[in-house]
Amino acid sequence: MSTESSTATDAFAGQPIVELERDGVRYTLLGTAHVSKTSIDAVMAAIDSGRFDAVAVELDEQRHKALTHPDALAQLDLVKVIRERKIAPFAANLALAAYQRRLAEQLGIEPGAELKAAAVEAAARGLPLQLIDRDVGITFRRILHGLRWWDRMKLVGGLAGGLFASDEVSEDDIERLKEGDMLESSFGEFARDTPSLYATLIDERDQYMAAKLRERVDGATHVLAVVGAGHLKGMARYLAEDQREPAELTAQLAHVVKKRNIPWITIILMLLICGGIAWGYFNGGGELGRELLLQWVVWTGGLAGLGALLARGHLLSILAAAISAPLKPFRPGLPPGMFSALVEVHLRKPAYPDFLALRDDAQTLGGWYRNRVCRVVLVFLLTNIGSMIGVWVSGAAILRKLVG
Repeated sequence: MSTESSTATDAFAGQPIVELERDGVRYTLLGTAHVSKTSIDAVMAAIDSGRFDAVAVELDEQRHKALTHPDALAQLDLVKVIRERKIAPFAANLALAAYQRRLAEQLGIEPGAELKAAAVEAAARGLPLQLIDRDVGITFRRILHGLRWWDRMKLVGGLAGGLFASDEVSEDDIERLKEGDMLESSFGEFARDTPSLYATLIDERDQYMAAKLRERVDGATHVLAVVGAGHLKGMARYLAEDQREPAELTAQLAHVVKKRNIPWITIILMLLICGGIAWGYFNGGGELGRELLLQWVVWTGGLAGLGALLARGHLLSILAAAISAPLKPFRPGLPPGMFSALVEVHLRKPAYPDFLALRDDAQTLGGWYRNRVCRVVLVFLLTNIGSMIGVWVSGAAILRKLVG
């Protein structure tokens, strides 16, 4: 096994590379900047040199489709996304797409254009293409799993703020993007200040991509791997030294642990509220019990409905939010936003142009209200936020009645 790191000046247009050999396969890792025309030239020259019999790129299936098939989003089954509770990763993808579009408008180049060039050129030359990056939705869910509640709120708030930012991306951010990673750059300062987030965004993916490379393409003896420069060092180390079984490692790093911890705060709060209402009926008479029950219905249903209204949901979507929110104790794990979003998507089914305009519309608040896909996401999120606030407000109101 041998390793050689250098900055090439011939077929790689001066871009950093690492070359190493393992198990009879020679790997050339080409480090690129995701916003550089020079990187595109380097990728094209390397593939056209005829030195490689397989190409690997820092993409997952979803991002590959988004880059190479602009209308791929039009095939999205939004109902399935809602039912499988994948709205949060979908919203994160929209945030990433909006950030990329801002970069493209500012720099005159689509972020990840060199990865698209590698995929297109490999197909044109009949070379096998490996998609070696981990699914961005899995990465996002693993990130959330490793963060504390407050850090999750900061992360979600930062992503939401980035969606509607109108200012240009700073020069510092652009320079970091040239040397780093698209996902890391999208999370901004939060990624650099949170070690667990950095580990999931960068180090885990270094391991994952190195392992995917070791799941070799049949007959390939010299593989070109096009990856962001920020992954070059870590990937080279894992590719050269990691002795773990590749298939087992990728399965482990793609696994999202289902929370088994009991949500004690939610359970205790619900028990207190339901117990308080029951106590009011048996000890304070039917009038007090009905008053406490009304407090619960009005606050939870009212604020959930208000959330759907603020999202400009259909009248029946607002009604679905208002009805489902007070029933939360009887359907744990099913957020009221799921019901209001499903009603919204059925009554205002997104059209083909909505999907085509999704990346542009996701950049502005007006676009979120204009685009039916975005508005379904808004209905889901704002209904849940309203319901959550309603639970705490009604709980406080019921407690005041009981101790007052």
